[in-house]
Amino acid sequence: MAPKYAPSLRSRLAPLLLCLQTGLILLSAFYFEIKETDDRKASINFYPEFQDVNAMVILGFGFLCTFLVRYGFSGSGFNLLVAVVATQWGIILNGIKFWYYTGKIRVDLKSLVVAEMYTASALISIGAVLGKTNPVQLTFIALLEVSGFVLNEWLLQTLLKVRPLNSIMLLHVFGALFGVMLTWILNRKGSEQGFEKEKFDRKSGLFSMLGTLFLWMFWPSFNSVLVDDWTPWKKLQAVGSTYLALAVSAVTAAGVSVLCNPKGKLNLIQLQSCILAGGVAVGVSISAIHQPWEAMTIGFTAAIISTTGFNYLKKHMLLVFECHDTCAILSTHGLPGLLGWLAKLALHIKDCDDHNVAIRFAVFHICTLFITIIISLIMGILTGMSPLNEPFVIRSYYCIILLQTIIIKLLNVRNNLQDNDYSFAICTQHNS
Repeated sequence: MAPKYAPSLRSRLAPLLLCLQTGLILLSAFYFEIKETDDRKASINFYPEFQDVNAMVILGFGFLCTFLVRYGFSGSGFNLLVAVVATQWGIILNGIKFWYYTGKIRVDLKSLVVAEMYTASALISIGAVLGKTNPVQLTFIALLEVSGFVLNEWLLQTLLKVRPLNSIMLLHVFGALFGVMLTWILNRKGSEQGFEKEKFDRKSGLFSMLGTLFLWMFWPSFNSVLVDDWTPWKKLQAVGSTYLALAVSAVTAAGVSVLCNPKGKLNLIQLQSCILAGGVAVGVSISAIHQPWEAMTIGFTAAIISTTGFNYLKKHMLLVFECHDTCAILSTHGLPGLLGWLAKLALHIKDCDDHNVAIRFAVFHICTLFITIIISLIMGILTGMSPLNEPFVIRSYYCIILLQTIIIKLLNVRNNLQDNDYSFAICTQHNS
């Protein structure tokens, strides 16, 4: 017998998903173009890295969401739903710049990887509200979060000329702050007393640990997939630095976890989050790391900060700020991401001989973080205040349908204008 969902969910989820997917199909029918790069060998070599990132997004984050006893099946299923919707939306937003020049949205392995990295930022944010939102709300959160992250990336690349790798790798900071602000807006009375559904047991913890292992194994590919391979040693350096940081953070997190436990035992749920801190921190600072000891030091420091934050920050945020962070994303992604940003600043200044250049880089680097924080907080507040209200949800998906229709009509008008200009040019040449 099918589960009897609330009438609001039954009557809204199906129309939302069907209408949204229909709009995406129409956009793909007119404007998507699957095109392979000129270098076929490079495209074939890129496919294993795409597989690694895809496994992280689907399997890693999917199993990681199963640690709650009464939300295991829902968490993994909703993760897949949000991931595929956000990836399709990310492909469209990432392809706007190609559409502006060519009239087509280019789809290749690199665009798929970039879209899935956008999706990873949305999944990080959803970890803060895991178990407190339904699929309709999760879909809107993912769409708005991806839109906000693409906006932040565009601002950084346009205003500050930040390289794509450096702007995308801020997804940890953006996703964590977006999620924390969202869960603060959606706070419910009684959150400080804990929920029955927030409990976990050995079985759910085992599946969640499996997700952590997937993330740990494939994180080197996640950090190195967008590194320029003009010089092969750069990609190899990114892979090696990430692995060393992950290894050091795993050992350090285990040691700090034993010290923080009154009984001197390992906390498996705590380790699931903290052993990934080194990969997060190194990913943000990957372009500035040139020596193995730098990556290992960053991983060591990130594990200490993440483990300490997991033990104390989550509880104090709930009691003082009434902010309930289900997956402790601030300790797992936010603090290590900020550490990586700080490490990148310090390493660049250390390697710079010209003081004027160092000061100029520090100013631009600080502005990069400032813009990211502002955009993430604003988008988190707007998402929490509007789309999750019940009356707004009904109006929102009709607005999305209307917006998609307007976009399609504008694109048709643009194509007609281009055809008219082309015909006018031919007529002019013929008359001359």
